[in-house]
Amino acid sequence: MITKLLIANRGEIACRIMRTARAMGIATVAAYSDADAKSLHVRSADEAVHIGPSPAAESYLVGAKIIAAAKQTGADAIHPGYGFLSENADFAQAVIDAGLIWVGPKPASIRAMGLKDAAKQLMRSAGVPVTPGYDGSDQSVERLTKEAEAIGYPVLIKAVAGGGGKGMRKVDAPADFAAALESCRREAKASFGNDEVLLEKWITAPRHIEVQVFGDAHGNIVHLFERDCSLQRRHQKVIEEAPAPGMDAATREAICAAAVRAAKAVDYEGAGTIEFIADASEGLHADRIFFMEMNTRLQVEHPVTEAITGVDLVEWQLRVASGEPLPKRQEELTIKGHAIEARLYAEDSEKGFLPSTGRLERLELGGDVRIDTGVSEGDAITPFYDPMIAKLIAHAPTRSGAIARLDAALRRTQVWPVRTNKGFLVRLLADAEVRAGAMTTGLIGARGEALLARPLPNARALSGAARALLAPGEDGDPMLRTLFNFRLNREADSPVTVALNGKPQRFTPDFSGQANTPWWLETREGVLMIVDGDDQIVTLPRHEGSGQASAADGAILAPMPGKVIAVDVAEGEAVTAGQRLIVLEAMKMEHALAAPCDGRVEGLAVRPGAQVEVEAVLAHVVPAGE
Repeated sequence: MITKLLIANRGEIACRIMRTARAMGIATVAAYSDADAKSLHVRSADEAVHIGPSPAAESYLVGAKIIAAAKQTGADAIHPGYGFLSENADFAQAVIDAGLIWVGPKPASIRAMGLKDAAKQLMRSAGVPVTPGYDGSDQSVERLTKEAEAIGYPVLIKAVAGGGGKGMRKVDAPADFAAALESCRREAKASFGNDEVLLEKWITAPRHIEVQVFGDAHGNIVHLFERDCSLQRRHQKVIEEAPAPGMDAATREAICAAAVRAAKAVDYEGAGTIEFIADASEGLHADRIFFMEMNTRLQVEHPVTEAITGVDLVEWQLRVASGEPLPKRQEELTIKGHAIEARLYAEDSEKGFLPSTGRLERLELGGDVRIDTGVSEGDAITPFYDPMIAKLIAHAPTRSGAIARLDAALRRTQVWPVRTNKGFLVRLLADAEVRAGAMTTGLIGARGEALLARPLPNARALSGAARALLAPGEDGDPMLRTLFNFRLNREADSPVTVALNGKPQRFTPDFSGQANTPWWLETREGVLMIVDGDDQIVTLPRHEGSGQASAADGAILAPMPGKVIAVDVAEGEAVTAGQRLIVLEAMKMEHALAAPCDGRVEGLAVRPGAQVEVEAVLAHVVPAGE
């Protein structure tokens, strides 16, 4: 058995692996970058080793540094977690060559499934159904354009390497293909070091169904049933559950058997996931489910499988890597109840889900759910890594019961001043199609603004916040009392105004039944309320001309800290409203900044490769005619 384990990762997955290792009596070593020097995974480990600067390319993605850290601390095994080097066959081989135990599949298996085009070809030969498309070696723009036309629009462009929704673009019309291909290749090259792509037919009512598989060195392979990961935003999973809603026994048997065949085709060892796309236009049927790809690692959403099977997948990984056989046979694995997981991200849903960085001055994750997190109150969310704060996993005898538990936990969750997608998740769980289990991967995009609209607090809630604003003292500061025109020891008979999320909100005070008002907290920014999962700030009304930063004057501001990866215009160039000007990369995602109006570019202040801070002025667009 492994005695000391180095985790070549960070955040919640590093903490989650340490939890199991500790229970098994295995010592743990954390690897950390400059940005993570005081992080939770470092504080949780038995030992910690510094591996470089904050950018992942200079620390977590440098295999030699990881192996040196393991040697330095006397670790006998390396667990890669997910992301970073977890599906890098060369790194896996280097670990083995260094005389260390690699907690993952054999390098040959990673190579076989690491490129989506080769994997699809292998699956065809193994009798696994694959999505119609093109995965050939000719990567010329001309050939890809021709193949897209042959497949028929809409088509999906996918990077052959990597995953996580990066390097993927849906294209609806021939005129958009070239630009989408260029963007997809650039993102794939930056994320995975490989800009090759494949094409797939876009399925109009798609469900994302995946099967957890596990193999050992003794030839045993089992599946641990399926998960539904259809709730996605821009190909990034948001909410996952197990088992898949609407999955009948015959279809489950067919899809799980196909997953086992896929794993056997590459002589698989360890934890892996076979991902399928289902045409759910007429429900789930075995003949309408197609192989997409295999992830040769542990998945972010693995806790829902653990919940319904009672299996600790990390423990299985460590035992299999130590040479032990699988702890259970297929017939010993059963489904118990239903589990659903939400990913709580540090992102501002009202600003296009832009990452939100800063210190977590308030962080309370609670409820009758499992919490997997890599941060605690006082820690910082930095721009260097994925903005996930935590995963909340609810398990109950029924699907409706699991959803209710998750909903309650999200509504209780308190995070400030970092913005989160909490309210978005609450509204998503309340969606009628989600409740019915009839969602597709396009649901979030189809709902659009409906999932972003924050509910207005009622007068009772606003009155409670106003009372806090007027403190100290029963009647508060005289100037504030005059502003609001009411006393707190009696009901007001005329409307008053506060600023709700920076906008005037007029209401008639109501101090009845204060126990029923939402949770609130006094902060430096004002009084923070949580209303149906949404964070809302109540402050004094802002006077006109307060000088709040905006781009109303045509300024193009950086919405977050990041790196400029493309500048599409030149100084003095004429542009049209909506035209892409600059592309910013932050937290491994591209963000295009567009012209707010017709005009010309002035004061272009950046070039590709520049690092910028939040709200830095990158350029101005002078309106036409000025």
